[in-house]
Amino acid sequence: MARVCELTGKRPIVGNNVSHAKNRTKRRFLPNLCNVTLASEKLGRSFKFKVCAGALRSVDHMGGLDAFLIKAKDNVLSSSALKVKRELAKADA
Repeated sequence: MARVCELTGKRPIVGNNVSHAKNRTKRRFLPNLCNVTLASEKLGRSFKFKVCAGALRSVDHMGGLDAFLIKAKDNVLSSSALKVKRELAKADA
């Protein structure tokens, strides 16, 4: 799962480099990924994720990792993020 955000599912997209003479060559737009450690308040421990910068801003805006994972859709989360989300669901129940 290289170059894929574990929380949002953002991945590289393909486009064109366009020269002054309008020559087009293929290129890739890569997401701005950062290796971060995010803390869960309910579980009382931290987790390492490979996350894009936009997802980090969303986590901060929503009030932390726990709130972000509760609202996140399962089909965009990585397997490790899904495990954390299931642990949070068990802790709430």
